[in-house]
Amino acid sequence: MATTQTRAVPRGGAAVAEPGQAELLRVGMELLHESDPGLAKLLDAEVRAQRDTLAMIASASLADPSVLAAAGSALSNVTAEGYPGARYHPGATAFDQVEELAVARAKRLFGARYANVQPHSCSSANLAVLVALIPPGGTLLGLDLDSGGHLSHGSPASVTGRHYRAVHYGLDATGRIDYAQVAELAAKHRPHVLIAGASAYPRTLDFSRFRAIADSVGAYLVADISHIAGLVAAGRHPSPIDVAHITTTSTYKQLGGPRGGLILSGVEHRSPGPGGRDTLEGLIQRAVFPQTQGTANPAAVAAKARAFALAAQPRFRRTMRRVVSDAAALADELTRLGYRILTGGTDTHMVVVDLRERGLTGLVAERALEECRILANRNRVPGDDQPPMVAGGLRLGTNILAQRGLGPDETRECARLLHAVLDATTPLGATAHSVDPETAVEVRAGVRALCERHPVPAAGPPIS
Repeated sequence: MATTQTRAVPRGGAAVAEPGQAELLRVGMELLHESDPGLAKLLDAEVRAQRDTLAMIASASLADPSVLAAAGSALSNVTAEGYPGARYHPGATAFDQVEELAVARAKRLFGARYANVQPHSCSSANLAVLVALIPPGGTLLGLDLDSGGHLSHGSPASVTGRHYRAVHYGLDATGRIDYAQVAELAAKHRPHVLIAGASAYPRTLDFSRFRAIADSVGAYLVADISHIAGLVAAGRHPSPIDVAHITTTSTYKQLGGPRGGLILSGVEHRSPGPGGRDTLEGLIQRAVFPQTQGTANPAAVAAKARAFALAAQPRFRRTMRRVVSDAAALADELTRLGYRILTGGTDTHMVVVDLRERGLTGLVAERALEECRILANRNRVPGDDQPPMVAGGLRLGTNILAQRGLGPDETRECARLLHAVLDATTPLGATAHSVDPETAVEVRAGVRALCERHPVPAAGPPIS
């Protein structure tokens, strides 16, 4: 790809180089290393750490280098409130085109009729949707945090739990969503919004069943697919786009995009909103800007556009197939090794492990694994008696393993490495631990060998 353009200079002068985006990034990195070597060293260390670590974080995926380049583009210098063609600042001509491209790609990827690409995160997207659909003090119904829900679904720790009356449903005896309880609570509390979504639930969500419950009480159905957006886009999980009134997602957890959020709507995007004074589409537009956000992040929107294009490629769909098969292998191998897996398995990328029977807290396990270059995050489990910062379980994910090309056999190897660490970990209370030094050396060597065989992908396919 050409990094510069030249323009003719009158009166016989030499051609002058006009730097493009690639040249700007190159010069920027050179300047960073020259003028701020301490910061540059930290950034370089992070690249090496990601290369040499087995990341089994369920809420993460790898952004393609072209996505990272777009996120660091000169669009960061643009300030532009509002939407394409209706900005409150000048100088947004290029950004208008970029945002329109991102919107078109998001709609095409998910089969949506409406898309808003401006939310800074899925939490921001969820807040905007609730502002659009629920009056102050109104009622929402979502999955309980300890059952796998998310903070932005009405947790008392979130603004959504402080500004709205939040009611929460839970799980049945098998660890699956208790749809009978959802229906019972909906009938009792008549929520304005029913949220179908989770952050630590490994099974398929029945969006049609949620919609039937929402319709029975006149509620709007909001589907939060942050953790499964890649599976939905690739056809590996049922899509809520034409089932829910509104769908929200992050763009980094499984889509390989930048930090950010996305709001989508399907066939009902022009249906009347609360009170009938405007459509859902119109309400969401205003709820994002100006009601809950100011300026957009133009460079992040560009990076989203690139990520959506990559997610529409056959390679992404192959990766999502591997994500699911890897997760099934991970759950199966950990079960064979004696671990209690919530719901007995997984339908998605996620495996949630209850560690309480092994005498370990989630925090101890997380720290012991990180010492051995394996990343997994602590997570509360149903009936947990540990505080959130300690927790009694682990949440594992296979997004990055699959992106690196690890298949089910290699994922089983990851499970055995994880087991070796936890089996050699002695808890010293709820937060401290020691790992057998010989085991730690052996596991680090095993991790290094896996990472060398399956390096972080350098680049994605070209976009036609």
